[in-house]
Amino acid sequence: MTLKFNKSFKFGFSTVGVQHEMGLPGSEFVSDWTIWLHDAENMAAGLVSGDAPENGPGYWNLFQEDNTRAVSIGMDAAWFTVEWARIFPKPTFDIEVAVERSGEDIRNVSIDRECIERLSKLANKEALKHYREILEDWKNRGGLVVANLFHWSIPPWLHDPIKVRKLGPDRAPSGWLDSRIIVEFSKFAAFVSHELDDLVDAWYTMNEPEVVASLGYLSVGSGFPPGYLDFKSYELARKHLAEAHARAYDAVKLFSKKPVGIVESVADWVPLKEEDAEAAEKGFEHNVWPFEAAFKGVFNGLEREDLKGRLDWVGLNYYTRNTVGRDEAPPGYTTLSNYGYGCTPGGVSKEGRPCSDFGWEVYPEGLYNVLEKLWKRYGVPIYVTENGIADATDRLRPHFIVSHLYQVYRALEKGIDVRGYFHWNLTDNLEWARGYSMRFGLFHVDFKTKRRYARPSALVFREIAKNKEIPEHLLHLTEPPRVY
Repeated sequence: MTLKFNKSFKFGFSTVGVQHEMGLPGSEFVSDWTIWLHDAENMAAGLVSGDAPENGPGYWNLFQEDNTRAVSIGMDAAWFTVEWARIFPKPTFDIEVAVERSGEDIRNVSIDRECIERLSKLANKEALKHYREILEDWKNRGGLVVANLFHWSIPPWLHDPIKVRKLGPDRAPSGWLDSRIIVEFSKFAAFVSHELDDLVDAWYTMNEPEVVASLGYLSVGSGFPPGYLDFKSYELARKHLAEAHARAYDAVKLFSKKPVGIVESVADWVPLKEEDAEAAEKGFEHNVWPFEAAFKGVFNGLEREDLKGRLDWVGLNYYTRNTVGRDEAPPGYTTLSNYGYGCTPGGVSKEGRPCSDFGWEVYPEGLYNVLEKLWKRYGVPIYVTENGIADATDRLRPHFIVSHLYQVYRALEKGIDVRGYFHWNLTDNLEWARGYSMRFGLFHVDFKTKRRYARPSALVFREIAKNKEIPEHLLHLTEPPRVY
């Protein structure tokens, strides 16, 4: 017996500028994240690893080789981040557009072809041309192309995280705390859509806005910029991210008829005890606020028509669960350690499940649970845009892949419209503040030589992806892994 995926189901990989592109001469660019990772005080405090993004896997130069590797293991889809800081290294503030405001809300940004022409004069044409070459190469191999407009890094003229941390957001380029970013992001989205839409099959505006807000302004020990602890800033960043998605959605649609989505990392929120069910539901509700804003127009309990109806597809990044208990204090739940994200690196969770090098519990059945919830809520196509494991020795990854793909198969069998699975990731890459210590790749990367070496898990992935099925001799790996 084999478990067959339909022939149209996609298997893919992903690229992000700061994480994948740099590593060889001519690939460098500057963003708020590169500034942050090079900061000596961040290194001294242990907030960042000290690893430089300029020493990365070098996809900018080696994209043809990596695309060949992807095809060789059955991948027929990829999502590519078009780095804002590469396309517009200089400010776009002077290109004026009409902005409709209602109080503090930005409800519309009017962009026309004259604006695009003026943006074209400011854009880095060489970078744009190179992105075309990357997308064309993948497209010519028959691959599905998904383009992402924001994966955490911003041009420094919009965000200087070191100055924000030291001087405060009112005296520095403050990124998502400055409402001007919504207008500038809309311009960027319109320009990229105008220039690249002929090569793109689907768009998404941004990756994990909740992570951007919470790790930047609440969990400042995470090593995410700007490391500015402030509840009001967290809420303001969330609001601006919600508005930026809506305005960028509109901007892309000016020049594209392709579907536009948004991506968020969603955990399976599991109550520790039966009486904790309400607490788990509160956690899930907060986790999916980007989808709620984009689909229903609901943000912080209020409905806004200018946010509503701007979700053509859902991107789910899934890694593990959150196990929670009740808490009388806001937000009404507490996340428990030794489950989910809160485990010992390389250890065993309280439930006897293996944990990744990051300390993330392997919990595949949660993927099905989240897919089911998102489908019931929104009823739009879903892509699993990230799913993977930090596992340098590759001891867990083969089982991880099969057990999670089995949950996708279960979802498809239930009629849930899951269109594809993007494994995080094809190659090892820079894991943000943690540097190169977290190895997520199906291919090991020697960062000194840039050579790639297939891990055994790449062969397991290949067998499934090439045949669009989980073969009988791998079915024993569909069950969640346990440590006995």
